[in-house]
Amino acid sequence: MPQLSPLNWIFLFLLFWVAVLTMSILLWWSSKVYYRSNSSSSVIFKGNKWNW
Repeated sequence: MPQLSPLNWIFLFLLFWVAVLTMSILLWWSSKVYYRSNSSSSVIFKGNKWNW
């Protein structure tokens, strides 16, 4: 493994946790499926549309 400066290690650490946080938010967001009808303003929670 090549030698990295301490600043680059900090950037790699931050990049890793930003990627983990982003994937967690995307998975959470994709599991929430809302359907809004045009006639009513109420939001109906349909649940997860995937079968897994």
